[in-house]
Amino acid sequence: MQGDAYLKCIDLRCGLEYPINSINVECENGHLLDVKYKNKPSDSLKEVFYKRRNSQGNIFDESGVWRFRELLNFCEIDTKNLEQCSKYLVSLDGAEGRQSKPYQMSKVAEFIGISNNNLWLQPEGYNPSGSFKDNGMATAVTHAKMVGAKKIVCASTGNTSASAGMFAANEGMQCDVYIPAGQIAPGKLSQAYQFGAQIVEVDGNFDDALKQSLDDAKNHNGYTVNSINPFRIEGQKTIPYRVLEYLKWETPDWIVYPGGALGNTSSCGKALMELYEWGWIKKIPRIAVINSDGASTLSDLYNGKFEGEELRWNKGNPNTELITRYYDHLDKQGIRPKTKATAIQIARPANILKGIRALEFTNGVVTSVTDSEMLDAMSIVGLNGFDCEIASGASVVGIKKLINEEIIKKDDVVVGILTGRQKDAMLPVEYHSNPKNKFAIPPKN
Repeated sequence: MQGDAYLKCIDLRCGLEYPINSINVECENGHLLDVKYKNKPSDSLKEVFYKRRNSQGNIFDESGVWRFRELLNFCEIDTKNLEQCSKYLVSLDGAEGRQSKPYQMSKVAEFIGISNNNLWLQPEGYNPSGSFKDNGMATAVTHAKMVGAKKIVCASTGNTSASAGMFAANEGMQCDVYIPAGQIAPGKLSQAYQFGAQIVEVDGNFDDALKQSLDDAKNHNGYTVNSINPFRIEGQKTIPYRVLEYLKWETPDWIVYPGGALGNTSSCGKALMELYEWGWIKKIPRIAVINSDGASTLSDLYNGKFEGEELRWNKGNPNTELITRYYDHLDKQGIRPKTKATAIQIARPANILKGIRALEFTNGVVTSVTDSEMLDAMSIVGLNGFDCEIASGASVVGIKKLINEEIIKKDDVVVGILTGRQKDAMLPVEYHSNPKNKFAIPPKN
């Protein structure tokens, strides 16, 4: 397997390649990078993955990420050798992704207006830090360890900081977390403090924090673990792997995600492109990305709401100037992202180009929903006995909206990803204290 993995620029006109031990998150021309593999894995691995669900004490088989390690073997190790796995692969005792699988939730299906048999929701909030971030952080920190990094660096609206701090503490690394001052739920921020991360408050929003964190990593020997890092994307590919495995590799019609930095959209697209190329799947599910109305960059650009032009990947020739003009417009108008769903309160998605590439490959769609709608969706998920944060509610209410618009058909099989669990304690308290809210159960005197 030596020499199988490498990095490649996603811009088809550039296509620069780098060795797998490079710590670049962009090529020298400023384009994002992909982790690429030269060898085509056999679909006989499907049976291997299934057998590993009986882990027999092997934490790497127990892990919902490393159970699929042959499909993300950038360390180029003997994946059957437990000693090599233990030396190279970073794991929280196999807990990352372990409890993640699709569930049916009858009350949610009724709320959406779809048959319970056709709706699956996959909670990623049962990861150790409480969100999907642990999937990608396991692989990003594995690469950081592989290249000898001593400090990891990230910007965060909460979930990334919790996950980065946890993995750094577990591996004995330093961790610097750049946050937009006053814009993170205390429950999320407290995790980063608890894990010993150095918090750096930035006067601005997430986009400002990301810029400073990237400067820190570049100039002070840090290793970036935001989803601009291609190795983060590798771990997040296992979210759709677990969906497909649970559905016996029969692809659903739709996979639906909340849209923030678009790392999940990008990773799902990359997973589906690879699986289709390898012949592991015959049908390509469509991706739907759900923005908040208060942070609707992708929805605005993809749907032609800015200058009347629809942003597309265009077979590797996207109009990046349109994105630049949109960002300039935000600055000139003083428009800042604003939503209670702080996990997706991002105006400049770092992975927007990988995101539109994924949407082109899957014939995907993008829409946006209100905070009120996301809160209703969050609450109905809770009434099914599952916990999710408001940003996860975007998937649920986004499916409902797309069904109402007859974009998703009622007989389609739909999988929605619930990206994290509730960490802002006051949101559900405030929601249920107001009897006007659709699913409120106000307290009695």
